[in-house]
Amino acid sequence: MHTTPTVRRALAATAASAALVLALGACSSGGGGGGVDSRGDITVWLSNNETEIAWGTQMIEAWNAENPDEQITAQEIPAGSSSEEVIGAAITAGNAPCLIFNTAPVAVPQFEKQGGLVDLSSFEGGQDYIEERTGDAAEQYQNADGEYFQMPWKSNPVMIFYNKDMFTAAGLDAENPSLATYDEFLATARTLVESGVAPNAILPAPTSEFFQSWFDFSPLYAAETGGDQLVEDGEATFNDEDGLAVAEFWATLYEEGLSGKETYQGDSFADGEAAMSIVGPWAVSVYKDAVNWGAAPVPTSEGIPASETYTFSDAKNVGLFSACENQGTAWDVLKFATSEEQDGQLLELTGQMPLRDNLTSVYPEYFAANPAYEQFGDQAARTVEVPNVANSVAVWQAFRDAYSKSVIFGEGDLTTSLDDAATEIDALVADQ
Repeated sequence: MHTTPTVRRALAATAASAALVLALGACSSGGGGGGVDSRGDITVWLSNNETEIAWGTQMIEAWNAENPDEQITAQEIPAGSSSEEVIGAAITAGNAPCLIFNTAPVAVPQFEKQGGLVDLSSFEGGQDYIEERTGDAAEQYQNADGEYFQMPWKSNPVMIFYNKDMFTAAGLDAENPSLATYDEFLATARTLVESGVAPNAILPAPTSEFFQSWFDFSPLYAAETGGDQLVEDGEATFNDEDGLAVAEFWATLYEEGLSGKETYQGDSFADGEAAMSIVGPWAVSVYKDAVNWGAAPVPTSEGIPASETYTFSDAKNVGLFSACENQGTAWDVLKFATSEEQDGQLLELTGQMPLRDNLTSVYPEYFAANPAYEQFGDQAARTVEVPNVANSVAVWQAFRDAYSKSVIFGEGDLTTSLDDAATEIDALVADQ
């Protein structure tokens, strides 16, 4: 889920359509597929991202050449206010494709509740395949019963991008920036703004959509806790000492005017409105000719080493949908599309990180030839996903509402705000 301006607008549409997706789930049976052994032609949906279409095209051509009796037909996800709304509507109508290579983990619990997804663990060797490919990170994609209604596919682990030219102009070390601890980061931020090189040290979107916390609070909370999710074992985790430390860090940036409270309509990093940004590996190609950039892990209170720092995954996964008539073929295609060869193609063509164990060891030639991606390849081993819980969109909205009020706009007590949000979220998660 890339956070370029275009995608931010798409994500905003996702928030607007969340209520509709929830409503659709109340009246859907998911359609009738042909069972896990049925074979034949299938249809898949791909993201409209240019590089992912290129990946999907070559993957499908390779499969079709070897499987004349089980052909894949592909199309881009149909236009709509969000892909989640389109998928939810397709589940309701019973005409979802077999596979969608653009399934947001936050939407999976709702799609599962609608009856729209097939449990991949129900295929012979399904659970073993997922866990052998993805490693320990696979557990984050299970539901409460340990089932996989999504194939962990690709991540965009977020890090701090910083403008080297701005750092140099402010008298800072652009090659070894002082960003590891909260105190260091804040001191650097003050220098950047006070020197006049940029109006903002960093400018995450200050808007209220549920997903915005994935690009400010979540990465830092994942790092501070060594990999905790917002909800674990059915209860909110963030109203603790670590969560308060993260909230206080961001509150200081806003209070001191180091991060703006007004929405910037363009790309603040590319336009020089901010000296830093929280981005994933997609940014390497986006900013290569626009900004002389460097990358660093997100900060922690004590400065955890980069090799131990966690962050938010910003993943997109693959769903196998229950309306599929030829689920046996769809499962084989899913394994083919996530094979070592196809994951390598995904890396080459998109620069996004396959959710594959020991990624940098599996593709050493790629990272040697593309050193700009090496930090992200290493970071991909330590990512935290949105929790796979009931009412997941509402959970994130409850958190964002509390965060916006207390952290961004400084209204009320931070501890009370986090505690109240945790109470609300616990009730949402318990409401099956």
